[in-house]
Amino acid sequence: MAIKEEIGNLCARLRSYQDAYYKEGKSLVSDQEYDRLFDRLIALERENPEYILSDSPTRRVGSDLTNDFPEYEHSVPVLSLDKAYSEGEVLSFFQKSIKKEGAKLSFAAEEKIDGISMVLYYEDGLLRRAVTRGNGIVGNDVTANIATIKSVPLRLTESVDIAVRGEVYLPKKAFEEINRSIENPSDRAANPRNLAAGSVRRLKSSETAAIPLDIFSYEGFFSSPSFEKRDHLSILSTLKRLGFRINDHIAFFSETKEESEKRLRDADLEGEGYSFDGLEEYLRKKTAERPSLGYEIDGLVFKINELGVRERLGYTEHHPRWAIAYKFESPQAISKLLGVTCQVGRTGRITPVAEIEPTLLNGSTIRRATLHNQEYIDSLELAIGDSVSITKRGDVIPAVEEVIEKNGDGNRTYILPSLCPTCSAPLKKDGAHLFCPNYSCPDQVIGRIAFFSSRDQMDIENMGPKTVKELYERGMVLSIADIYKADYDQLAGVEGFGEKSVELIKKGVEESKNRSFRTVLSSLGINELGKKSAELLASSGFDSFQKLIDCAKRGDREPLIAIKGIGESMADSIIGAFSSEERIMLLKELESLGLHSDEKMDKREEEDLEQIFLGQVWVATGSFDAFNPRSKALKEIEKRGGKTTGSITGKTTHLLVGRGGGSKRSEAEKHGVKLVDEKEFIRLLKMDPPKLSEPSLFD
Repeated sequence: MAIKEEIGNLCARLRSYQDAYYKEGKSLVSDQEYDRLFDRLIALERENPEYILSDSPTRRVGSDLTNDFPEYEHSVPVLSLDKAYSEGEVLSFFQKSIKKEGAKLSFAAEEKIDGISMVLYYEDGLLRRAVTRGNGIVGNDVTANIATIKSVPLRLTESVDIAVRGEVYLPKKAFEEINRSIENPSDRAANPRNLAAGSVRRLKSSETAAIPLDIFSYEGFFSSPSFEKRDHLSILSTLKRLGFRINDHIAFFSETKEESEKRLRDADLEGEGYSFDGLEEYLRKKTAERPSLGYEIDGLVFKINELGVRERLGYTEHHPRWAIAYKFESPQAISKLLGVTCQVGRTGRITPVAEIEPTLLNGSTIRRATLHNQEYIDSLELAIGDSVSITKRGDVIPAVEEVIEKNGDGNRTYILPSLCPTCSAPLKKDGAHLFCPNYSCPDQVIGRIAFFSSRDQMDIENMGPKTVKELYERGMVLSIADIYKADYDQLAGVEGFGEKSVELIKKGVEESKNRSFRTVLSSLGINELGKKSAELLASSGFDSFQKLIDCAKRGDREPLIAIKGIGESMADSIIGAFSSEERIMLLKELESLGLHSDEKMDKREEEDLEQIFLGQVWVATGSFDAFNPRSKALKEIEKRGGKTTGSITGKTTHLLVGRGGGSKRSEAEKHGVKLVDEKEFIRLLKMDPPKLSEPSLFD
């Protein structure tokens, strides 16, 4: 058999096996036989590239060649949808459409997949381009990546020219498995849509192929008159016949339930038929089903079924007049994206921030909202001038959640700058994020100092982020070590720094020298090395800076990985940090300035303390002035010989009671446990009474 003919035969056989497996769930051959045929095809194509077919099944595995994503102008309308947030608004859409047309109308309803909008362009039945929505006029050509999705047909069952709109998504189960496999929590995707968006734009299609993306197709635009359709149901039926995967969770609405069910049967489509009176039932049913679906949906799309009516109603500049999207959740606020600024964190990570028109949200005026990274911006296909929905995640951090309406200026998806906005160093990509590699970048330095001195770390009183920035800009504190060398009396007379606040800073700096080795270690701002990691390292024998430096010099990460809870990524970060000459010099300087560089210093300090709580078991409840968080109080008890637990038992001897203490107090009284308030506790410790500092103008 000629090589060209054998390649053609192999392609045809493998395509039929793939279609049966991915569209019907049937295995026509064993895995071993399939792999044998596939490997044979790869070998033949590698030796005879001139015979590779454009719809070869090998396109599913992708390539290691680097892709670019050229722009492509859409030949079909790719617009947003008008939104509804209640049953009444959907019913009003039905009624207004019928009244305007003056005739009977029917409506199709489909799940609104929370994924990435995609347009597939076919010529003579072959996939030629896959293009993102972009700004609705121009999108990015990501064909090589989309071809790896097994439910995307590379060749249709008929030679037809067609543009098909669909939604690329990542199933929930696959998303959870992928996220679990990523060791560093900060590198995990926030949701399936974000991960899908990043996968669609991978530079190597072989990397996209490793992510089990899927697609539902929901709209077709035919070029040939012979494929002219009368209604939406016939479009869906034709798409299914051509080899596209459509979502069977369709609903159809007309004057009677019986008519709706008949129309679905006539179109050979699965789904549910309803009368218009059944809308409330349908919305309630889909809302209840949503959590159990294998993919994320954020709403339902209702479309006029009759194509002639659609043509007469037409489009606004932003959305079709013949469709509406019902959203499960109302946006907290809607605003307009005015611009994007980039913040540089202490580790060099670049975080884009949306500058929006001021909008009221949960009682406060919001002007800025997080955008996370370029992959997140791409997933939204967000452009300057777009109308966006804003929420407060965890009721704290404002975030842009969705594009409500595209801008009318033709602006395209925003691209982050290639240079650091602070020091102009070329940015580097690591995972989903961009980083400034310049360790001396001013924003990174300020971030490291502020992190080191923060309440949850070295807890230096009156030295918050704004004070740190002021000290840096005055040239007084240009590194972490400078905290302990600066002459704070220079602040005398500076607006916002009274004599009392300066004295509190000086006192806070001096007291921080007594913080434990583990606290100093976790306060250095080393990527991935937080309090828990510092505890693990110190408890496993890495109880001094010198031991960590020696380990890094050997480049030996195995002892680190052997510690339960320290993975490869964290081990590499530790090795890199303690190999840095800059950081080694900083550690030696901090030691010379009196900070704890090993646990022996902690123990010597504890040995000097009177063991006044020996034999006692303490529990703490509520909040305190001098001990925030209250774990600081528990630490003081342990340093003086006592034991601490989280709940009241028969062995508990003392309960430290702060403001807002709840059921533990009544439980303690039942067991005859001695109650101690903060004032009495400080007297026992022989500490100075707490002084509540007056906030600086800068904090």
